[in-house]
Amino acid sequence: MNNKYQIYLVSDSTGETLDRIFTALKAQFENFDHLSHQFSFTRTKNQINNILEGAKKNKNSIILYTIVDNNLSDFLLDRAKKTKIPCFGVLDDLIINFSKLLNQDASHIPSGQHALNEEYYERIEAIQFTMNHDDGNLTEDIEKSDIVLLGVSRTSKTPTSIYLANRGYKTSNIPMINSKSIPESIRKKTSLCIIGLTTEPERLYDLRKNRMNTIKENENTNYTNIEKIIKEVDDAKKIFKKYKWPVIDVSRKSVEETAASVIKIYEISRKNG
Repeated sequence: MNNKYQIYLVSDSTGETLDRIFTALKAQFENFDHLSHQFSFTRTKNQINNILEGAKKNKNSIILYTIVDNNLSDFLLDRAKKTKIPCFGVLDDLIINFSKLLNQDASHIPSGQHALNEEYYERIEAIQFTMNHDDGNLTEDIEKSDIVLLGVSRTSKTPTSIYLANRGYKTSNIPMINSKSIPESIRKKTSLCIIGLTTEPERLYDLRKNRMNTIKENENTNYTNIEKIIKEVDDAKKIFKKYKWPVIDVSRKSVEETAASVIKIYEISRKNG
């Protein structure tokens, strides 16, 4: 018996919000065999009819949607009910409840979160700043950073920085080669949110080994020498402790989890600072 579910993710915008919600949802179920079908910028009844025609042809179809136009979402729900396809609006109840709490009507404008407002341009500025300050670059104006990440090679500094930038945080990251690799300008900057990233040496060894295999580099033996890696990690921890910088162990954390921990530290530092 085929128990694979056909998940139809229908959005009137980019589908980013819906994708994140479904990612969180499916993580709750170990045995969930599924195939996703994504439909973004769905804003007409004709588009919905075409999606439903496809869903009817598959067994175990389920529709999840984020459509803020009430008429269109009602149309989808009605058609799905007639075809006996389970259909769930993941934002509907939230919008209704917030409308009541705030005592105002929702705008029901698709892509409202992507409006070209001040917040949008601040996020773009943060992304540009972060890209320019990756891997120890442009340290002369590092004081403009919201967050500074330090860590030895392969401790997720760059992907975490980029994720934070997309959340609107200007982030610099600096590779920990030795104590001299830390810019003098941040050693005594108590106002900056400086965070050390560390990981288990064995995991670091695996990551670096895979990296070397990927780029077909076999000559840099120091980079993948486990004894030198252990010393690197230990030396970095000593420096973090010396300057009393908070440390996050990324060994078993996803980039999203690491970023969430960074943001929490940042918010605490702002309250105390």
